[in-house]
Amino acid sequence: IERQPDKVSGAWVFRGTRVPVTALFENLRDGATVDEFLEWFPPVQRSQVEAVLNYELETLAA
Repeated sequence: IERQPDKVSGAWVFRGTRVPVTALFENLRDGATVDEFLEWFPPVQRSQVEAVLNYELETLAA
């Protein structure tokens, strides 16, 4: 992920896209699957989603 002040109001986004990371969590919260999210946001790669979810899991487990 990356964050640049001039990109999507400085929100954390998936690297190389304008898709905010929060979009992933909002869609999952609302019942979407990872596959649906990837279909709706084609610039995002499965490996990016997995990395974000693994990071959050490790953070919560710490």
